[in-house]
Amino acid sequence: MIYFDHAATAGNRPESVGRAMVHALEVVAANPGRSGHRRSLEAARIVATARDEVAALIGAPDSSHVVFTKSATEAVNIVLFGALKQGDVVLAGRFEHNSVMRPLRHLEASRGVRILDIPGDAQTPVDLDGLRRMLSGMDHPVRMVALGSASNVTGQIMPLREVGALCREVGAFFLVDGAQGAGILDIDVERDGIDALALTGHKSLLGPPGTGALYLRDPDGVAPLLHGGTGSRSEEERQPDFPPDKFEAGTPNVVGLAGLTAGIQYVRQVGVEQLRRGQAELLAHLWEHLGELPRVTRYGPGDPERQLAVVSFTVEGLDPGRIAHALDRAGVCCRAGLHCAPRAHRTLGTFAGGGTVRFGLSGYNGHEEIDEAVDLVRTAAMDGA
Repeated sequence: MIYFDHAATAGNRPESVGRAMVHALEVVAANPGRSGHRRSLEAARIVATARDEVAALIGAPDSSHVVFTKSATEAVNIVLFGALKQGDVVLAGRFEHNSVMRPLRHLEASRGVRILDIPGDAQTPVDLDGLRRMLSGMDHPVRMVALGSASNVTGQIMPLREVGALCREVGAFFLVDGAQGAGILDIDVERDGIDALALTGHKSLLGPPGTGALYLRDPDGVAPLLHGGTGSRSEEERQPDFPPDKFEAGTPNVVGLAGLTAGIQYVRQVGVEQLRRGQAELLAHLWEHLGELPRVTRYGPGDPERQLAVVSFTVEGLDPGRIAHALDRAGVCCRAGLHCAPRAHRTLGTFAGGGTVRFGLSGYNGHEEIDEAVDLVRTAAMDGA
């Protein structure tokens, strides 16, 4: 079986991830921060180590500003619901995932939040000159800019550092959805001027599903989404006002965080730059050979410097779902449709046709798998899927 759905969730992980999770579940098996016995203290150490690993990966100067969540979606919701007020203006990227757009649309309806598009198009998702003019020329100051680190549809990498600099010039809050980029792109919250970074553990961080994190530059400026037990200040019936406890109500996912730590440690040991280089080689190979097929249209820049190893394509006259189904029967796991990103497909012009077929690669894939999958696409196109 060929697994080309890494953009949805990692299909392969280091063995250390599973070992760490089993140890946390079978040996530690305790609630962190709620008791003083040795197993509870060991569980607390697992959580603290995970927090330190996330902070080190993203250049966060204070690990207490790293908050654990069950997903990047939850992290995004904490920021949007906790920071936006009635009538605030938000600029959103044209390739944003529904994890960003759905809460924004809810806030548009419930709080009158104004949502405007970041200037750009399919070829240039962020027009920096247009964004600069928009940030400085609005009659109502822009409260927030929300931008993904890379498109989950085309893999196109967004100019985070440049956008962060523009946000700092006008005092706009910069929220980055790092679900696709964290672990494979060099993201540094200080250098890139990021006020909030949402992460998921189950993609390029190589951790398990159900794990995520949120970095907040200024936790005081964001209200918590949940309230409840934290193990701290138990004498009070109000939520603690200090990070990370302010945002972490309920028992943390110790088992998942043990696995997340192992995944991040693997990423840091190999090096983001080395992992990125390996994926760039795979992208170049896939892009070239898909381009040799008749009736196939590829979406994205096709430049490994500007695109992750995520490639969307269509075959003229064929429904993407039928192609993906034919590939699945032949042993290739991929994803077809709108990829929870209808905004991106409207920008690309693929919405009406049902989206695209997406291949999401990782360093666990090889050139031979790409060649086999491309041959199967050729066969599916010739047979009408």
